[in-house]
Amino acid sequence: MRSSRLVAACLAGLVVPGLGVTAVVPASAASASHAAPASAGSSKPAKGVTLTLPAPRGRYATGESSFRLADGKRADPWVAGRSYRELMISVFYPAVHTGGRPFTKQFPPAVAAATGAAVEESDMLPAGLVDWAATRTHSVADAAMAPGRFPVVLYSPGAGDPRGWNVSLVEDLASRGYVVVTVDHTGEAPAVQFPDGHVVGNGPMTAAWDQAFRNGTTLAFFTKLMDTRIADSELVLDRLTRLPKRLSDGMDLNRIGMFGHSAGGFTAANMMYGDRRIKAGVNLDGTLEYTAKPDGTNLSEVALHGLDRPFLLMGNSSADDGSDVLREPSWASLWRHQRGWKADVTLDDSVHASFTDAKALLPQLAGRVPAATLDAAVGTVDAHRAVAANRALVASFFDRFLKGRDDHLLDGGPSPYPITFVR
Repeated sequence: MRSSRLVAACLAGLVVPGLGVTAVVPASAASASHAAPASAGSSKPAKGVTLTLPAPRGRYATGESSFRLADGKRADPWVAGRSYRELMISVFYPAVHTGGRPFTKQFPPAVAAATGAAVEESDMLPAGLVDWAATRTHSVADAAMAPGRFPVVLYSPGAGDPRGWNVSLVEDLASRGYVVVTVDHTGEAPAVQFPDGHVVGNGPMTAAWDQAFRNGTTLAFFTKLMDTRIADSELVLDRLTRLPKRLSDGMDLNRIGMFGHSAGGFTAANMMYGDRRIKAGVNLDGTLEYTAKPDGTNLSEVALHGLDRPFLLMGNSSADDGSDVLREPSWASLWRHQRGWKADVTLDDSVHASFTDAKALLPQLAGRVPAATLDAAVGTVDAHRAVAANRALVASFFDRFLKGRDDHLLDGGPSPYPITFVR
């Protein structure tokens, strides 16, 4: 729940540092208000720039399948009167040869419109500069799964982020022989688009946060947000065996890990604390306490008591909002109480968004956007080196603890990557 540059919120004129949330933008309105300006002498709008995700580097091609999950026993926490909870997940997995078949899009249309508008606003990018609906993954929809049984890893995004905002890291992990399940926490992301076309935004949550911030009840708000995420993640774990056999037959549910960015990293830690099905976890720059600005006043149970299984902390290096066990109170507490394997790695010259697809995509706007704007959004670390480091660290961790293969990258010795181990 550390400040998220994807959606760095401005609610009623208040810049809120702890939790990124954006007002929902209807798909039609977002498409209209953020369309690229019409070119001179033409009634047709100019196309925005198409950004490209880096290709995964593992041995497998990758497939993607998306599913709606519904929980009729749990009312939606953000929409009054809705008696059920519904989620969208995407499953990225090792696939057989997929040559000649089209790749999926990073975002469905409504999600692209709302997410693009949020990114443009928070990172001060020109509206319409990017065609957010054009970016493709490197995965083929519903491709045949590669033979074998693979470890399963859940991915939880940051608060205010869609599940598709870390495809570069997720696809790379899948290409290395993992089934990776990304989760939309409905009501948090700018938009979640379901198979029948209906779209759920985050207006009610934004209003709830605004009220909590004004009346001093942010602890209750953060607790509700995290309780919702935990219940969502448990639902996903419970439903893995109900996915089509073409996928479930290739999942080794005795080897499950979880990682996440920001509030997603907090979710991964909380899930490990309460659910022993998860054997190992990674926190990408997420605080572990229920406060708007991490200060140690409302530490979570996992921060207070630690874990008995492996957990990796990956933090940013910014001077004013950096995270490591020396500066982040909740990380320091976890570090003291951690009983399982642990490591704390800082990505050099990074900021909070350096652990998301923002780092892979936004530097492609160099020359169109001031360098200072891009540096503020994603840090000054070279984009290719940052992506390579994030991929290598996450893969090394899960290889070590879910596959029993240790490349010793996490031992803390000399590294080709822009990283620093915090002792």
